[in-house]
Amino acid sequence: MSDHSDQLKLIRKAAKRRAAAKKEMLGATDELRVYCLQAKYLGIPVTQIASEAGLSRQGVYDLLEERP
Repeated sequence: MSDHSDQLKLIRKAAKRRAAAKKEMLGATDELRVYCLQAKYLGIPVTQIASEAGLSRQGVYDLLEERP
């Protein structure tokens, strides 16, 4: 294999990993959104939800406003 084809193979591999990570991130974000909505419905304060999620309060509000 030439240096070029080796490099292109590495690029394709990294691109596939990146796409898989993005898909995983979107799924995890949707899951987090559902759990945060459920917590809010149960009366858990946004401050506590934010603390548990590792987000700011505004981050929780932004997450809840996002459309899947």
